[in-house]
Amino acid sequence: MAKLVSLHNSIHQELRISPEKAEYHGAELNMVPVMLSEFLKLAVQFPIALTKNKETGKFACVAMLGFAEKENLFWQHSKLDTLYTPLHIFRQPFFLGRNDAEGHSVTDSDQQYVVCFDAESNSVVSEGGELLFTSAGEETPYLQKMKAVLAELLDGETRTHTFVETLLELGLLTSMQLDITFANGESQRVNGMYTIDEKKLNALSGDTVVRLHNEGYLAHIYAMVTSTGQIYSLIQKKNARLSAAALNV
Repeated sequence: MAKLVSLHNSIHQELRISPEKAEYHGAELNMVPVMLSEFLKLAVQFPIALTKNKETGKFACVAMLGFAEKENLFWQHSKLDTLYTPLHIFRQPFFLGRNDAEGHSVTDSDQQYVVCFDAESNSVVSEGGELLFTSAGEETPYLQKMKAVLAELLDGETRTHTFVETLLELGLLTSMQLDITFANGESQRVNGMYTIDEKKLNALSGDTVVRLHNEGYLAHIYAMVTSTGQIYSLIQKKNARLSAAALNV
């Protein structure tokens, strides 16, 4: 359980963060939420899909990191072996929150935001790592960069939500059921994922295509379509992991 504490330059002047250890927050993620602004970077390595919350019925955009629960196929030799690190992993251990009446930090989308950190995170270190404040109490370049990432995530929530609502309005989503047989004969079915219905996409009217282009969505739709090819790369990674495990038996 994360213990969120609001960041203050007078209290946390000596606080240090290890970016390498922060990556451990993604070690057991088989998928991670992603923002629209990340799609073009993600598409060169990750399948981008959507999942549906069973309780709320809302869709969320995600990058697939593995097929099974807690399986991150990009986690190699105690680090992420990726060309691009999704923002929800990169931002660790920082969050946006607000101060309640008792001064405790809690997340809340309707309040003024403050930067918080997870005091229970292993990335909080006593030696090495990155300082957040200078001796004069000013923000270091590292903290400024992390605040920019948090701002991008916050700004991206609304835009990504609107993008998904547009896909639903136009009926462009279709369920994606994967039945995969790996090199060792092991089979796995992946359910609950959604992707772009290419037939419906190609059947859109010219006016609708222009609308999607003007709204800045068309490139992101095609990034999603292209990214599905990365599923084969994930299968290769899984086969390599299974082969390595068999040799170590």
